[in-house]
Amino acid sequence: MNASNESPTLLDDPTRFLFFTGKGGVGKTSHACATAIRLADAGRSVLLVSTDPASNLAEVLGTEIGEAPTDVGGVPGLQALNIDPEAAADAYRERAVGPVRGVLPDAAIRQMEEQLSGACTVEIAAFDEFAALLVDPERIGGFDHVVFDTAPTGHTLRLLRLPAAWSGFMEQNERGASCLGPVSGQEAQRERYEATVSALTDAEATTVVLVSRPEATSLGEAERTRRELAGLGIRNQRLVLNGVFRATDPGDPLARALEARGEKSLESLPEGLADLPRSEVPLLPNNLVGLDALRALADGSVTDADAAPTEASAGDRPDYPALSDLVDDIATAGHGLVMVMGKGGVGKTSIAAALAVELAGRGVPVHLSTTDPAAHVSEALGGEVPGLKVSRIDPEAETRAYTERVLTTTGKDLEADGRALLEEDLRSPCTEEVAVFHAFSRLVNEARRGVVVLDTAPTGHTLLLLDTTGAYHREVLRTSQVDPERVTTPMMRLQDPGHTRILMVTLPETTPVTEASQLQDDLRRAGIEPYAWVVNRSLAATDTTDPVLAARARTELPLIERVRDELARRLAVVPMLAQEPVGADRLRDLARGAPASGQPA
Repeated sequence: MNASNESPTLLDDPTRFLFFTGKGGVGKTSHACATAIRLADAGRSVLLVSTDPASNLAEVLGTEIGEAPTDVGGVPGLQALNIDPEAAADAYRERAVGPVRGVLPDAAIRQMEEQLSGACTVEIAAFDEFAALLVDPERIGGFDHVVFDTAPTGHTLRLLRLPAAWSGFMEQNERGASCLGPVSGQEAQRERYEATVSALTDAEATTVVLVSRPEATSLGEAERTRRELAGLGIRNQRLVLNGVFRATDPGDPLARALEARGEKSLESLPEGLADLPRSEVPLLPNNLVGLDALRALADGSVTDADAAPTEASAGDRPDYPALSDLVDDIATAGHGLVMVMGKGGVGKTSIAAALAVELAGRGVPVHLSTTDPAAHVSEALGGEVPGLKVSRIDPEAETRAYTERVLTTTGKDLEADGRALLEEDLRSPCTEEVAVFHAFSRLVNEARRGVVVLDTAPTGHTLLLLDTTGAYHREVLRTSQVDPERVTTPMMRLQDPGHTRILMVTLPETTPVTEASQLQDDLRRAGIEPYAWVVNRSLAATDTTDPVLAARARTELPLIERVRDELARRLAVVPMLAQEPVGADRLRDLARGAPASGQPA
């Protein structure tokens, strides 16, 4: 790595716990894996953990990874595991309910199981697994280091806020928290959460590595993350700037523009980030998959120049379908929900905003919203757009509004004790899950009257929301006194191709395509059929002649062919743009397939 502002380096004096976090798609997994391998090669005992519900550790390492520590072949001293939220939730429920089976009445058992059936319990159970890897000697006693490859930023910040949120809730909770299980176990939970807070805020024990691309949106999110983590007392932070590009072909306008874009972003590096120790890693022409590539990344033995191909041309540009073809179909329908989904960092927000801007320009009533905790929709638009309504599902605001509604309806006629119990229950962090689901349901219903374009959170976070939608659907059908054929739930609208179009956004890279394929399989199991795939930021769809960019373009071709031939019912390919698609004009160009300024024709 090319280091600057860094003494000592991360690997000179590593803390026991190392967290790699950042906006989706910035290279967290690659750097977490490379660091874990480097530590193990130095003779340390290392556990590598993914907290991402959509983990791709197995693909990057070339080793099957499960819920228990698994030896990584070819790296003595390194074990890895995925925290599987659903498996953790199943085990958590059994720990809570198992001891009282046969003791309490069946009705009481059923009530407990219902209380523990939501996505909130999934989140708590996953957090319990995470906490154990920080504070439980039986889980981590044999490891010198635990390296965490975290979910995209919004999901990770939610995870790191949970210790304080639950500790505060239990301090005020006199009757017990339904999502946590029986009251008898709460003191142990409190002690674990307090120990977790202590470990996270101990600079001698924990380091957080913020991974970012040299791009304005990525750096902006890294700065927000830095501030929020500092606010939680987590101040031992470092910065990795990944994919720094230097053009080697002065005659390639795209290469020059991308280099200039990166330099401009670094020149305006936010002050808080600029003060952190940092490393810079060049944009490489190959995917970082496999032990050899990861070792080269860790020791800096491969650079952009070393790996550049001798041929300087990406070859003839294939003729791929454009995003404008999908816009035409959506505009013709004139209403419906368009959900833009995929792995973090693939450009979902830009695609969603481009669709919304183009549709609004055609006179279609459009509401653009987002479920992403990082919420970059407004930044992408760069200002108001005539005919376009913009909102976001803000978990804090939705929770406040939901709480007020419940207190003024359900709690209106309660006696003092009953109202106090209700208020206590509403203070649970689980209330946020319910509030967000209600807001999402309103958007699904609104799409009957116009087009709602929804920029979703990264894959794992979105799947938790869909799990909640499915649980609600099943509960409504189970308890409704109305003829099931006359009941329409949000899940039924998501399953209706006349109402909902799912756009799977991916990059032409191995891991994003694999993850999008897995997401498509999950959706199909829920009875939801994706409408189309969008391959974003494709160098193969440009005429670049820069050696590094041309090499990356060639690696894209078989991946795009796989999407077209095996995975997608419909396909659109969006070329890499010289300028970031920020502002209505550039977004409109993106939707229409027109080259942006500086982009090769």
